[in-house]
Amino acid sequence: MQKDFRLEWRQRAALNGMLLYVSSTVFVCYLSFSSRGGQLPAPAWNALFWIVLLFSAVNAVAKGFLQESRGRMLYYYTLVRPQAVILAKIVYNALLLLGLALVAFGLYSVVLGNPVQNVPLFVGNVALGAVGFASTLTLVSGIAAKATNSSTLMAVLGFPLMVPMLLLLIKVSKNALDGLEFEASQSALLTLVALNMIVGAVSYLLFPFLWRS
Repeated sequence: MQKDFRLEWRQRAALNGMLLYVSSTVFVCYLSFSSRGGQLPAPAWNALFWIVLLFSAVNAVAKGFLQESRGRMLYYYTLVRPQAVILAKIVYNALLLLGLALVAFGLYSVVLGNPVQNVPLFVGNVALGAVGFASTLTLVSGIAAKATNSSTLMAVLGFPLMVPMLLLLIKVSKNALDGLEFEASQSALLTLVALNMIVGAVSYLLFPFLWRS
């Protein structure tokens, strides 16, 4: 994790590019709905928010393994266990996506208004989404890095895996926008936690075999 943080800090162009993507997407949404006074209906606000986060997650996590050269991966192989590599990547990407999600939420609130009535539920749901996107896309990035056309393969493998998680995230966000209590979203939140744990366990168990290939 320390290596990833240092590398990201030295190559700040990638981080600035992700922040620029989020801010420009929010601004385009504002221009699109400026005829309505810049206010979106709650369902449209929710859908656009998760679309922005989804594509931001793909762009942010894709470079996790794709930017690692074969020589550097061989060097890692002599230093650490494969479980340490995959867990560090997942935690780092989860923190990165959580930061991007909070920035997007702040920009949305300033530019397009804040229709969220249950903010703690919404932020907790965003945190679960960041962990879920990070764990799923990190494993897919490790698989795609072994292929020739890695960028296309990551998109093909990643989106179908994230659809069930995305449906649950949108459902919980809609409950938060409507101001429903925690009990109304409890089953969906528990399912999200279970999905994150399953993906994390699968990554921990299967990545060593991928590491040796």
